[in-house]
Amino acid sequence: MDAFLKEYLSVLKLERNLSENTITSYKNDISSLLNFLSGISVNDLSEVTVFQLTGFFKQLDKLGLSGTTAARYFSSIKNFFIYLYQKKYIVNNPVERLNAPKISKNLPVVLTIEETDKILNAPDTTKKLELRDKALLELLYACGIRASEIINLKISNLFFNEEVIRVFGKGSKERIVPVGRSAVSWVEEYLQKSRPLLEKKLKSENILFLNNRGTRLSRMGLWKIIDKYVKISGVAKEVHPHTFRHSFATHLLEGGADLRAVQEMLGHSDISTTQIYTHIDRDYIIQVHRDFHPRG
Repeated sequence: MDAFLKEYLSVLKLERNLSENTITSYKNDISSLLNFLSGISVNDLSEVTVFQLTGFFKQLDKLGLSGTTAARYFSSIKNFFIYLYQKKYIVNNPVERLNAPKISKNLPVVLTIEETDKILNAPDTTKKLELRDKALLELLYACGIRASEIINLKISNLFFNEEVIRVFGKGSKERIVPVGRSAVSWVEEYLQKSRPLLEKKLKSENILFLNNRGTRLSRMGLWKIIDKYVKISGVAKEVHPHTFRHSFATHLLEGGADLRAVQEMLGHSDISTTQIYTHIDRDYIIQVHRDFHPRG
């Protein structure tokens, strides 16, 4: 069974050009299933039944995994079995008869503009690392880019004369994203005053945001930076890198931006993914009505 998984992961990398993070996620999800099957003495994927798959998802539920995480497992396993069936490694696809886990439609956490300002103004820009953090936070909010996109961003991806940056998203898909004057100003100051002090010529590889060892920030490093300034700012919300992306999209729509334009900036291939922010926008509109209508 492990040989089939290894082959499938190679296809995801070489033919479908998925990111390392996505491939790792597929590997972990499918490996969990294979371990479960081995535990019940199933060592041939052609013998897997819908009953056994249901048992696997019941086990996930007992472990307390969220509906969103269970849905991710389902997607990984479904795509794996589709591949096995298409390659004729199995005769029947048991996932076809398996019901997908239900996901509660929780709206993402979004910062208000005031809360965003508090976090963005928290760094002490007289210090080299905090100047870097200020530039990073400004760019993260200005462009609504993902954690993986900002830590891999290179200086050569900045086109500040045109007020845009070039981003490589999921599956190495390229997109151009506008960047505001505030972010441009702080990134330029970081490039002049802070990055030269962090740079190690052989290690830095033209990466924009460097850690104190002169190499690119890790995802955990980015999380720690954000957590630091959320605590300093006193904002009482659970904030992570994606929160700035949610806030970016919501604030644009609240300001009257076109949904298609926001979809393009976020790099969503399907507009239905972007439409979640219209629900947040609707909540905002209702609140405005309550606050300002004479009989609200």
